[in-house]
Amino acid sequence: METRPARGPVAARRHGIEPREGGKPFMDSVKVAIIYYSSTGTVHALAGAAAEGARKAGAEVRVRRVAELAPPEAINANPAWAAHLRETADVAEASLDDLAWAEVVLFGTPTRFGNPSSQLRAFIDTTGGLWYQGKLADKVYSAFTASNTAHGGQESTILTLGTTFYHWGGIIVPPGYTDPVQFKSGNPYGTSHVAGDGPPDDVALEAARFQARRAVHTAACLKAGRVMGS
Repeated sequence: METRPARGPVAARRHGIEPREGGKPFMDSVKVAIIYYSSTGTVHALAGAAAEGARKAGAEVRVRRVAELAPPEAINANPAWAAHLRETADVAEASLDDLAWAEVVLFGTPTRFGNPSSQLRAFIDTTGGLWYQGKLADKVYSAFTASNTAHGGQESTILTLGTTFYHWGGIIVPPGYTDPVQFKSGNPYGTSHVAGDGPPDDVALEAARFQARRAVHTAACLKAGRVMGS
């Protein structure tokens, strides 16, 4: 006797979704990993705002910083850098498990001559095993950044991270101009801030919140669609 693929509540349970009364599925929270590097605190602040936006969208969130690789003499030569490193010592360090766990990954990094920081790149360079197993594919990815000066490589930094997402088979979700805050912040590729102007202002923080909400909403739609198509 021919059997049909499981659909409805049976298929839903296979995807971590329990049916509500009446047969309509209740979906688990979207899992979000915010993985970032910050030397003096600007990107750290954007990461915090993104986490707030994701949580308000109903997501389960992990905020993780990548390991600091700079030599102590370089760090100590910049009091703000040294202070931020001390102040964020309790932030959990990013691991490959965080990437494997997440359904949405937001990467944050300062620009370094138009590129992501070496600290974030070093973490990304350890992901070959996950990539080979296909565990980085079909996730939602987005990125945010900061530079010390205007036109200091913000767009190229985010676009460079996009190249990695292409190799992973990721689903890139930029903020675009899909919310009024984007017409104030002005970067359709991802949230960005000019650190030389001071800490992130309300516009930059709200842009980070919106970017995270949009990524969560997109992932939730994808998750629901996969269940309905099962």
